[in-house]
Amino acid sequence: MARPAAPDDPWAQLAALRLTLEHTRAEDAAKERELERYAADLRAAGRRERQRSRELRDTYTATVRALSNAVDARDAYTAHHAERVAAYGTEIATVSGLALGDETRLEYGFLLHDIGKIGIADAILFKPGTLSAAERREMQRHPLIGEEIIAEIEFLAPARAVVRHHHERWDGRGYPDGLAGEEIPFAARVFALADALDAITSDRPYRPASSLAVARQVLRSSAGQFDPEILDAFDQIPDRVIDGIRARAA
Repeated sequence: MARPAAPDDPWAQLAALRLTLEHTRAEDAAKERELERYAADLRAAGRRERQRSRELRDTYTATVRALSNAVDARDAYTAHHAERVAAYGTEIATVSGLALGDETRLEYGFLLHDIGKIGIADAILFKPGTLSAAERREMQRHPLIGEEIIAEIEFLAPARAVVRHHHERWDGRGYPDGLAGEEIPFAARVFALADALDAITSDRPYRPASSLAVARQVLRSSAGQFDPEILDAFDQIPDRVIDGIRARAA
């Protein structure tokens, strides 16, 4: 019969250490497998979350474009106006150093800038002649009406600056708040130039569209209305880029 190993038997101690090491390795391997499963679950959850985010963003964008189209549909002469201005504005902003494409919700302000006009009476909105002072004051309420319309919509919060301030002027002579210079939110300053560009190069009941060359001259001669740095950025955009935007949104 074998004699039990003594407590201080080095062979017994080595065997015990090996057994402990094997248990430790087995535990570590099990923990590693568990961590790998956890990481895989996190990656899958991340993919699902990104997919849901894309779907939600697409839904938001579709909703905004539908609202924008509804506003444009009221006036045949402004068809695709918001879409063109959004594209012009994004291009100008990118050249100016602000990539609005990184923050899609800012573009929503470009698309919805005139949503407040749905609160303006047709008799004023489509009056063929000159507006009276009272009618002009009513028309100038549309940025405030627009802000009220989207105020409770959380995902449109970044759009509010453009909706409220798209008629402000660099020289402080705009409305509704008479902001001047850099008091005007950057996106609204970009929009102002993009909006004027589209107005000049689009047909209107009272005049035909002007060429892009003429538009550049008019915008530059109206420097007091626009941020000079944004005008400089616009001048850097080749005609073919502007023409391409117009062709796609025709």
